Amino acid sequence: MRIALVSPDLLGTYGDKGNAEVLRQRLRWRGRPAEIVTVMGTVPTGCDIYVLGGGEDSAQVLAVQRAAREPGLRGVVERGAVVLAVCAGLQILGERFAGPDGTDHVGLGVLDVTTTRRARRAVGEVLATPLVPELAGALLTGFENHRGATRLGPAARPLARVESGVGNGSGQGTEGVVAGRVVGTYLHGPVLARNPALADLLLEWVVGEPLPPLRVRAVEQLRERRLRARRRLPRLGRPAP
Repeated sequence: MRIALVSPDLLGTYGDKGNAEVLRQRLRWRGRPAEIVTVMGTVPTGCDIYVLGGGEDSAQVLAVQRAAREPGLRGVVERGAVVLAVCAGLQILGERFAGPDGTDHVGLGVLDVTTTRRARRAVGEVLATPLVPELAGALLTGFENHRGATRLGPAARPLARVESGVGNGSGQGTEGVVAGRVVGTYLHGPVLARNPALADLLLEWVVGEPLPPLRVRAVEQLRERRLRARRRLPRLGRPAP
């Protein structure tokens, strides 16, 4: 399996490149070969999963220009590739997003979402209940740091319902977005290190069948610690549904 890490020089904030490393390692633990392809220019067509991370507001416009070069991310999505987009990566996959000065920019149009700027920055831990049936019972955790207010259109569905934290920040009480085989989220951590069920779901979309169970004590301990820490914190103004 080939895992594309897209523009880590622009979209590499908060260690999000670790998501590609998690995917590769979870395959290797199961005896499946995998490699990471670092993409610094035109997006190649020959990969199975494409990973985008968070980035500074000023880097988003350049990241869009790179990712739009033919065939571009839109082209690989149309042919059925799996995509994970975190924070700024989520925003640029949408129809439109706001720049650092509030200027409206055209996104890649892969996701039916629009992002404007919040008055206050959302910073802190998030706990969310998945709304994707395959993740039922696997609470999602992560760290958010953004000023985006991302509103989902009719062609997109939320990844999760926010229990504490801000999430998409649009007043819908949701976190992330799912459309076909594309997942967007505001969760850092990296999100796949803290939520192995989500990592395995992305991999299963590629291999086309359920993966055998995988228990790694260090991964389980990390998840348990973060869940305990989140539950000890006060609720941080969950948005109204």
